[in-house]
Amino acid sequence: QVQLVESGGGLVQAGGSLRLSCAASGIIFNIYDMGWYRQAPGKQRELVAIITSGGSTNYADSVKGRFTISRDNAKKTVYLQMNSLKPEDTAVYYCNAKRQIVVPPREYDLWGQGTQVTVSS
Repeated sequence: QVQLVESGGGLVQAGGSLRLSCAASGIIFNIYDMGWYRQAPGKQRELVAIITSGGSTNYADSVKGRFTISRDNAKKTVYLQMNSLKPEDTAVYYCNAKRQIVVPPREYDLWGQGTQVTVSS
């Protein structure tokens, strides 16, 4: 069964830290690009950070220098370390696994159920 399960969300004061985890099952984890997205109330889902199968990372400008994405292929888990949290980081955070195949053309796009992060001022 293909599944992405997030954990680690919660309520934290501004300036605090949280570490999100996303455990994958049912996929060959190490060939997927993994990402964290978030969606605040009334807003569109946005990319927070991605880490490719090769280990390259990319971050949204709003979280650069504060968030760190990492992966443990042996544990089939991707992490998001969030430091210096701000109230505007409040959102539901979603884990994403993506893989694109050129021949034949096919895309695998998997999502977790989300975990709530609330940052109080």
